[in-house]
Amino acid sequence: MNIHISDKAAEWYQKEMNVASGDSFRFFVRYGGSSTIQKGFSLGVVKDQPKEAGAKTEKNGIIFFIEESDIWYFDQNDLVIDFDEKKGEPIFDYKKTADN
Repeated sequence: MNIHISDKAAEWYQKEMNVASGDSFRFFVRYGGSSTIQKGFSLGVVKDQPKEAGAKTEKNGIIFFIEESDIWYFDQNDLVIDFDEKKGEPIFDYKKTADN
């Protein structure tokens, strides 16, 4: 699985979440909310350091990652993070990985 993040989404995290070059940012599974890929679960976000990253990418000197223990949530999909200009916030999408 891979993480794809647009420049605009990465810039939003830098500004709104006070994330700077050299920091790490984790996407994690949380109970509740809604998702198009896992009923009853949703994706959370927090500034954190990787312990056992299952997927990661770097943008603007920031590591965006998912811990190995949360990979199940993505059900063989890549995480695609873009920016919604109308809402002024990042949006998540899920695309089947190239290997599947």
